[in-house]
Formats: sequence, C-alpha cells, structure tokens
Amino acid sequence: MMNRKVIDQTRGQRARDGAGVSLVRVLGIRTTDRYDPFLMLDAFDSSDPEDYIAGFPPHPHRGIETVTFLSRGQMTHRDHLGTEAVIHDGEAQWLTAGSGAEHSEMPSGERMLGTQLWLNLPAEWKMKAAPAYHGITNDEIQEYPLEGGRLRLVTGNYLDHEGWQGRYLPLDFYDIHLDSHAAVEIPVREGWAAFLFTLRGDVTVSGTPVYEKTAVRLGEGDRVLLETGEEAAELLLYSSRRLDEPVAWYGPIVMNTQEELQQAFDDLENGTFIKEAADYSDR
Repeated sequence: MMNRKVIDQTRGQRARDGAGVSLVRVLGIRTTDRYDPFLMLDAFDSSDPEDYIAGFPPHPHRGIETVTFLSRGQMTHRDHLGTEAVIHDGEAQWLTAGSGAEHSEMPSGERMLGTQLWLNLPAEWKMKAAPAYHGITNDEIQEYPLEGGRLRLVTGNYLDHEGWQGRYLPLDFYDIHLDSHAAVEIPVREGWAAFLFTLRGDVTVSGTPVYEKTAVRLGEGDRVLLETGEEAAELLLYSSRRLDEPVAWYGPIVMNTQEELQQAFDDLENGTFIKEAADYSDR
C-alpha cells in the first residue's frame, strides 16, 4: 500500500471559448504527454449568466470523447442526429465523437460550476468508433459515505462497485465532497494514470498543499490521501490507462498524425466529415 504523491501541478488560466464562454483552461496541448490520456480540462465557475449563456454553438469533434460534469447548473446537448438531452446539478454527459460528430452545448441556470474533460481515443478506435451520447443522470450515480464526506461514482469502478463505463478507454471518475477538517484515503487503480482537480476549495494531497482550480498529476501507488482545512472542498478524481501514442491536435480534432488531421479538415470542407450513424440505444 502506497500513497500517490503529487508530481505535477497545473494552475488554470482564464480563457474564452465557444461563443464567448468565460472559463478556466487547466489542461491543454502543452500537457498532453504529462497527463496522457487526458487531453483538455476546462472548468466553469460563474454566477453571472453573461459569462456562459452564449454557450457552445454547433461544432465538430473527431478522435476523442468528451466528459462534461456539472456540480451546479444545466447543460443542453444537441447533436447532428437531432438528439436533445439535458443534464442538471450533479450530472454528467459523455460524448463519443469517434469518427466524427457535430454537437452544441448550451449552459443555463443561476450558477455554472463544473468541468469538461477531453479523453483521448486509442488510435485503433479513432475512425472505427461510431459517435454516441450517454447522459449520466443522478439516478445512476451511486454515492458512498466517507469519514468526513462522500464520494459519488460518476463512471467506472470504486472498490467493488461498478458505475456506467465507456466502451473504448475505461475511466474511473469520482466526484468527492469533503467537509472541513476531513482526512480520507481514496483508492486508485495501480498502474493507471491519475489526476485530481480541485473544483471548489483548497486541499492537501498526500502532504502537498493544492489551491482551488488546480490539476495535480499523481505518481505511482494504490491510494491518495486527501485533507481539508477550515473550509469544505469538492474534488474530481480521474484515472485511466495511459496510451503512449502520438498526438496530432488542432482545434476540436485530435488524431495521431498530421496526415490524419489534414484529412479531417478536408472532410469538413468536402462535407464528408460525418462517417457513422450515432448509437443512442443505451441512453
């Protein structure tokens, strides 16, 4: 048994995306190797609708899966098949872009607090995976008590418990709520890449102080020690298998070679970007 130590900290920077949504960009193209297979992490935290109401109008993706989580707020998803789905406080949505998807995401509500993670797809599935959407609603998110808090299993496994899981790259995703002056050990699968994001509040991670809105990459081990001080905190813990594959990334497209990237933009220009009909049978 060994606690995972903090081996990298990445503070978020203010940015705008979509139609002018104000967000904190935490992970991006400069962190792809260090945080493999996690590509991008954006965080949202505002009570001013002007910061997010314009949303993310229709845009394409290929070669990735997006995992959007809302601690607070509402997000309406629409895609190229005309599918419409809404997530609310505490819920998530998983979009497999695969060979090509087009969607929009429109936030609403009195406060927008959450994240969007881009999870890389293995090379063998980038053009084979059909686009698909799954809404991870509160009725399928299991919750477990901790000493001084609670853990919500958004996807994957926690101890002997199983939650919803993607098809192409497994992801354990925990939404962890800690009271003030809490100290808990959370199991993390050995051999998997793992990072933690401080969505709300500061925390000490295996002895290292970490400020709010910071991603920390965790070293080897089978658990992580989390401690809070005077204030409560909400933490997101992500772990998956490292891919160790080349990354060719521009805008919303992530492939393995520059040639594949160019082909994606040629497809967009030629109107041949959407390759497969999406599968929504498991919604």
